[in-house]
Amino acid sequence: MFAVTGITGNVGGEVARNLLAAGQPVRGVVRETRKGETWAKRGCDLVEADINDAAALTAAFKGTAGVFVLVPPNFDPSPDFREARAVAAGLRSALDAARPSRVVYLSTIGAQATRSNLLTQHSIIERVLGELPMPICFLRPGWFMENSSWDVAPAAENGVFPTFLQPLNKPVPMVATADIGRVAAELIQTTWSGRSVVELEGPHRVTPEEIAATFANLLGRPVRTDAVPRETWESLFQSQGMKNPAPRIQMLDGFNEGWIEFESGEAGSRKGKVELRTVLQRLIERESRS
Repeated sequence: MFAVTGITGNVGGEVARNLLAAGQPVRGVVRETRKGETWAKRGCDLVEADINDAAALTAAFKGTAGVFVLVPPNFDPSPDFREARAVAAGLRSALDAARPSRVVYLSTIGAQATRSNLLTQHSIIERVLGELPMPICFLRPGWFMENSSWDVAPAAENGVFPTFLQPLNKPVPMVATADIGRVAAELIQTTWSGRSVVELEGPHRVTPEEIAATFANLLGRPVRTDAVPRETWESLFQSQGMKNPAPRIQMLDGFNEGWIEFESGEAGSRKGKVELRTVLQRLIERESRS
């Protein structure tokens, strides 16, 4: 039995689909059972547990051969990242008590960076979970290609692709959630010892200009890139309700300045199979259905 957190989301769902395709039993860890009904119909065992409830997580993880851990994103953390520290402590307690055979934690590119930014939340959790006695793998994917879901409407309606990634011709390590889920499922079924890190990106790095060009090709209309001026980021994020936009701004600076990168560099990262065009096509189709 393999426990999968975040099974109702993109990545967790891909992990579960790959495990089921391999004939493995899956336990979906959900906040509300009703939200996982689709997975129950596919034969998954469902257990209710919130990421902040160590006791419930312990029960969900017990008796499993492996656990896939996905922490819900927090785009507006406290300056001291107290939320991530609390999650890390709860996860460590649950995993230490449940003692699954192995753990795959969905981390991020740049988790090893020493400069504080939004991704520091994963750095904190990695450090805490790295002290566990069972084998644990930190899967560090690049920028999600699916982040472009926010860009479909402006590209289709106005012919504009607004981007915080700059310069516009700078290649960025990106990856599709389908590749993340596939690799995570492969890892959790593999036997290893100790602590390991797997860094994952797509078949090739992608520039903002390439994203705009791909949108233009798929939509059949011109699409231009529009670099959002950095001096407007703080007020823009605050207008969207963020109380502490600094970590997000620092993360974007890290990608743009190059200090958020894989620990082993581009040469040492594992390469996925899914191309940007495939992801954008799916996002456009989904937008048109909605």
